[in-house]
Amino acid sequence: MISHRIRITQAATVKARLTERLGTPVALPDGPVTAFPGPAELLRGVDALTSLGGLGGRKPEWLCGLAAAALDGRLDAARLRALPPPEALRELSTLPGIGPFSAELILLRGAGAPDVVPRHEPRLRQAVRAAYRLDEEVDDDTLSRISDGWRPYRTWVSLLLRTWREDQTGEMAGRRRGVGS
Repeated sequence: MISHRIRITQAATVKARLTERLGTPVALPDGPVTAFPGPAELLRGVDALTSLGGLGGRKPEWLCGLAAAALDGRLDAARLRALPPPEALRELSTLPGIGPFSAELILLRGAGAPDVVPRHEPRLRQAVRAAYRLDEEVDDDTLSRISDGWRPYRTWVSLLLRTWREDQTGEMAGRRRGVGS
């Protein structure tokens, strides 16, 4: 949610500032590092959130709402994976600042659900179109039909397709190779 509507580099700067101000030092063999703040630290540091440059609009409020949801167990990975995916996505979409796209990412990446297709990820549709050499845009029916063959690992196949597409185009890294479309 921090990276909503800002460049990846800006989001990285905001995350680094949050980590520096509110994070917890962790001793590692190669030296100490500071971990990104957990939910309790975010809630205790609400003043730092509101004064932090780059975290504008309602993001501090949303981040505190997500921290509270985590502390209440609403973001518990095992609980989310145990729910039917549509129900988990509905629940996640009720959280502050979380729409359908972010709800899918939380369920897939945060909770580790292995068999969910991120339907709101446009780059996945582009990757499917390129990999399957389709002439038309990939609509919901086409995505469902194709991804049915990926069960029970639809999340992982989706990730592999996205990674393959990024390797082909470099679009996330800010470079275009002109390969495939």
